[in-house]
Amino acid sequence: MSDKTIKDAAQREAGRTFQRGPKPVATEYEKAQKAFRNNFERLKAERLAREAAKPDDK
Repeated sequence: MSDKTIKDAAQREAGRTFQRGPKPVATEYEKAQKAFRNNFERLKAERLAREAAKPDDK
């Protein structure tokens, strides 16, 4: 085997060894926070749309 072939094989093996694993599973707290944030943003957008549609009576 040539030196380059050995080096390529070693790099492939190292790549497999040091690959990132699967993405960590979100905790129940993180899921709840994401749901809260999504709902908050939706409600904020609805409120802003209502306020923009309401005529200014001053």
